[in-house]
Parts: sequence; C-alpha cells; structure tokens
Amino acid sequence: MTELEKYCSRFGKIAVENGFLSAEQLQQALWDQVSDNLADRPHRVIGAICFDHGWMTPGQIEEVLNIMFKARQEEESR
Repeated sequence: MTELEKYCSRFGKIAVENGFLSAEQLQQALWDQVSDNLADRPHRVIGAICFDHGWMTPGQIEEVLNIMFKARQEEESR
C-alpha cells in the first residue's frame, strides 16, 4: 500500500468520525474513485471528490488533513 492509498482510506474514516461525511457519502466517494480509475480518468483523492460533490468545505478538508498529519507525526515519534 502506498502512502497515498493509506491516507485516502484514513481520510474518509476521519471525515465520517468527525461528522463531515455520512457513511453513505463516503461509500459514494469511494465508488466514484474506483469508477474514475477503471475508466482511466485521472485519479482523485477522496477529499477532492467530496469537495466536488459539495459534501465538504475546504476548511473541513483541511481539518481532516491536520488530524492525519498529527497522527502521522505521533506514529513517527514512537
């Protein structure tokens, strides 16, 4: 698993846990991502898909990314 793949799955989980997305919206975003990949369209990260649908604001996306960054720093410091 690449770093990008690891972050994409974590992004969605964190967004749902913080109430920014519903589980159904995350499932749709994942479906959109897979559909893009299978159709040879450019890969989009989950945050971009959620923004494109109007489900998340830039501030919410930034908050999720900050949570991910802090968790990553904690993992590396252990």
